[in-house]
Amino acid sequence: MTGPTPAPDDLGGTLASPAASSSRPDTTEPSTGDQPVPTRSAPDSGQDKPADSDVIDGTSGNSGGSEVEAGIQALWQQFAHSPQQRIRDRLVLHYAPLVKYVAGRVGTGLPTHVDVGDLIQSGIFGLVDAIEKFDPDRGLRFETYAMQRIRGAILDDLRSQDWVPRAVRSRIREAERALERLGGRLHRTPTDAELATELEISVSDLRDLYGQLQLTSVVALEDLVTAGRDCASVVDMLPDDDAVDPVAVLVDQDNRRQLAEAIAQLTERDRIVVSLYYFESLTLAEIGKVLGVTESRVSQLHTRAVLRLRAKLMEQTSV
Repeated sequence: MTGPTPAPDDLGGTLASPAASSSRPDTTEPSTGDQPVPTRSAPDSGQDKPADSDVIDGTSGNSGGSEVEAGIQALWQQFAHSPQQRIRDRLVLHYAPLVKYVAGRVGTGLPTHVDVGDLIQSGIFGLVDAIEKFDPDRGLRFETYAMQRIRGAILDDLRSQDWVPRAVRSRIREAERALERLGGRLHRTPTDAELATELEISVSDLRDLYGQLQLTSVVALEDLVTAGRDCASVVDMLPDDDAVDPVAVLVDQDNRRQLAEAIAQLTERDRIVVSLYYFESLTLAEIGKVLGVTESRVSQLHTRAVLRLRAKLMEQTSV
């Protein structure tokens, strides 16, 4: 069982720095087909560090950078004058590595059960929205603008799936930070009273916060049920109501064996009464006719046989 995941507050660093961008957007020369050419930004003069787009695309600048930039700039101009889906799709394909990059950064702060593919799917919508709202005439770098829109789309999708209010998430993070601070100062695990004092709340409120924390914890049902067991899935743990209980079968067989041994130790007349009454389903009157005695006498024989059987079975059980 998997569940909604809270959106992280920090991606572990700045995704892109506006100061590192130039006054003009990166451009790419379109190929003969619809597949765009990857972005290639020339490094700054006197520096060995590649630009942000180089980090994302894994390419370095070369002499053909101006032609690439001119091609992408031409696509932006065409899209600004005639926003056709064909041109937008070419821009989406060209900047698609941005989505994978941002999704990977966001995914590092999420639980392992969150699929990065789902984050990429949400980020694509953010990229499309960024392309449709970007104005290249303002002289801004598109990668910086798009990465923020992609990140926002991913976080919005994660928050929409989260059933826990954001205020509760904030209180839990505050309690975690306070716990770390106290642990560093005291060099031990702080008590509830110490943690409540650090948070400036009562112990009762702190325990209420613990209860809310339990509601935010999501564990896969597969991992919970199959932990420490030699089974492949939850299906292997489900009971089969139609299956025969092997323990019940063994107990029934043992009871039948003990009963047969007890019956074998009865007198001949008692065995006949028990056999005719329980196995042949005859009445006491019919058994009396078979044995040539009265019905009351058959009742006495039946009572005596039952008492003897009960005594024999109790002896076997005690042993």
